[in-house]
Amino acid sequence: MAKESMIAREVKRLKLVEKYAAKREKFKAEGNFEALHSLPKNSSKIRLHNRCSQTGRPKGYIRQFGVSRIVFREMASAGLIPGVKKASW
Repeated sequence: MAKESMIAREVKRLKLVEKYAAKREKFKAEGNFEALHSLPKNSSKIRLHNRCSQTGRPKGYIRQFGVSRIVFREMASAGLIPGVKKASW
């Protein structure tokens, strides 16, 4: 389980990205890189980190399902993911 502070940091970054997305696109289209540089660093979507939706684990993230490899394996073994069969893990 991820620390609550790390998850809160990601939520804060996500809010900043959403808040400044329109300004970023406008400045990039105009070529105004000085104004772009004046925006907060955490408002860039590059700074977002994918985390498992159930455990908050940052590593082993499977983007298609939005969960980590460990949760994916548990869900597949329980039959919660259609079309996935356990072969030999």
